[in-house]
Amino acid sequence: MRGKSARYLSAALVVVMTGGLMLSGCSGSGESSGKTEIEILQYKPEAATYFDQVEEQFNATHDDIHLTIDSPNDASTIMRTRFIREDYPDIIGIGGDINYSYYVDAEILADVSDYAGMADIKDSYIDIAEALEIVPADGTYIVPYVANAAGILYNRDMFEEHGWEIPTNWGELMSLCEEIKAEGILPFYFGFRDTWTCLAPWNGIAVDLAPSDLCKQVNRGEANFTEGYAEAAEKYLELISYGPEDPIAYGYNDACTAFARGESAMYPIGSYAVPQILSVNPEMNIDSFVMPASDSSDGNTLNSGIDLGFAVTADCPNKEAAYEVLDFLLEDENIQAYIDDQNAVPCKEGDFELAPMLDGMTEYIESGNMTDYQDHYYPSEMAVDAQLQTFVINKDVDAFLAKFDKDWLRYNRDIIRTVEEYEEEHGSAQ
Repeated sequence: MRGKSARYLSAALVVVMTGGLMLSGCSGSGESSGKTEIEILQYKPEAATYFDQVEEQFNATHDDIHLTIDSPNDASTIMRTRFIREDYPDIIGIGGDINYSYYVDAEILADVSDYAGMADIKDSYIDIAEALEIVPADGTYIVPYVANAAGILYNRDMFEEHGWEIPTNWGELMSLCEEIKAEGILPFYFGFRDTWTCLAPWNGIAVDLAPSDLCKQVNRGEANFTEGYAEAAEKYLELISYGPEDPIAYGYNDACTAFARGESAMYPIGSYAVPQILSVNPEMNIDSFVMPASDSSDGNTLNSGIDLGFAVTADCPNKEAAYEVLDFLLEDENIQAYIDDQNAVPCKEGDFELAPMLDGMTEYIESGNMTDYQDHYYPSEMAVDAQLQTFVINKDVDAFLAKFDKDWLRYNRDIIRTVEEYEEEHGSAQ
C-alpha cells in the first residue's frame, strides 16, 4: 500500500475483512492472445449494459488491445480490497467523492496530466476534482467523464396549467409553495425513510449558502459547521415543512411514484431519479430548476459533481494502451450514448444533446456555474444522511449543528492530521 493514506483504506475494509469476504483479484485476466490487456473496474452497475457494449465495440475495432470492463454491484468494496492486496486494475471508474480523495492521497492513481484528452474536459470539472484533494497534489489524477445535476424536479404540465413561475430566489420559492398549497396540492414529496435521499435537498441548499470549501476550512481549523451551516439548516427545515406531514414515512420509490402520479408539484432530487419516475408514468413531462436557496437570484449555483470519471492506476504497465481506451470512451458518440442511457451531463466540451428534464439547468451547465456536492467531502462513517434524518424528526437546529462539529472532528482526525502536517511543511493547504 502506497503512502500515508493506507490507514484510510485499511480502516474502510475492517468490517468487510472481518466478515470473511475475501475477493480474489483478476488483474491481468483476459485472452492470452499477445494483445495488451487493459482492465477497467467501474462502480456504476446501472450502466453495465452500456459498458458491455463499449467493451464489445472496442475489441471489435482494435487488434492490439483487449479490453475487459467489470461492473460489479459492490465495485467500491472490491476496489479497496484489491488496493489493500496491491492487485490493481489498469483503470478504475469512480465518482468524485471522498474515496477519490483517499486514492489520490494514497498515491494509488497515476498522474494523467500528459493525457491529450484532458484538453477537451470542461475546466469546471477539473477544478472540482482538484478541490477534492486532501492536500494539494502535483498533477491530474482523474479524467472526468459525466456528471449529474441535482436541484428540484417539477411537473411541467402542472406548472403550465396553473401559471406558476419558476422561482429564482428563496423568497420566490416559499411564495410558490404557498401558491401551490392554496390550490390543494402538495408542493414537495420526500422519500426520507431511505436516509440517502435526505442529502439531496441538503446539498442543493448548502451549495448556495455555505462556502464551497467549508469542509476544508474546518479541517484547517479556520471555520466550524455551527456557523457555516446555520442558514442551510434553518432553510432545510423550512423546505420540508412543505412536504408530507411525516416525510420519514415514505421511501425513495414511494416519493418517485407519488411525484409521477401528480401527488406533488415538485421533488427535490437529482436527475438520476427520472428513470424511476418515468417507469411509473412514461408520459410525464418533467423539467428541473436549480435549488434557489439564496435570497438573491444571482447567488445560486447548480449542484453538480463528477458522477463518473476514469483514473489510471499507478501500477498500470501500459499507460499508452490505457490512454487509447480513454480516447475511445471519450468519443462523442460514446459519451452521447451514455448521456441517453443515464440522463447524465457530459464533462467534455462539445455539442451534446441533454435530456429534456435538464432544460431548466442548461444555462448553468453551459456557463460552468456549478458547485460540487458538500457530501462528497463527508466520510461515510459519519453517516450524515442518518444525522439529517434525525434532524428532520427532532427539528433541533442547535443540536444538529453541534453534533456535526463534534462528529467531524471524530471521523476526520486522520485527514485533519494530514492537513496539519502538510501546512507545517509547506504552509497553507489552500
